[in-house]
Amino acid sequence: MEQKLYELHAQMCRIFTSPKRLEILNLLRHKELSVGALVKRAKVPQANISQHLSILREKGIVETRRQGVTIYYSLANSRIIKAFDIIREILLEKLARDEKLSFRLRKGMKS
Repeated sequence: MEQKLYELHAQMCRIFTSPKRLEILNLLRHKELSVGALVKRAKVPQANISQHLSILREKGIVETRRQGVTIYYSLANSRIIKAFDIIREILLEKLARDEKLSFRLRKGMKS
């Protein structure tokens, strides 16, 4: 059972290796959006958005709702944004540390 959980965890993490999929998740953070709205906001061709959404839907990250001919996407579980935010905070802290180090190194070279 534990091994299966590790496999599922790794599969989930692979979904988040695409910057565009991360952007899509962030766009869906507060509300559902149609494919057309995602295309406009992400500035990506519809075929690409649809491909990313298909992957996210297949893995249960997003869900759909149809209204007429329009399909709306939303997060299947809002906790995914908590994980997204935690990783983002860690990365921001790392960038800040790297920037401080870079600044100190540049300052030391000029002395």
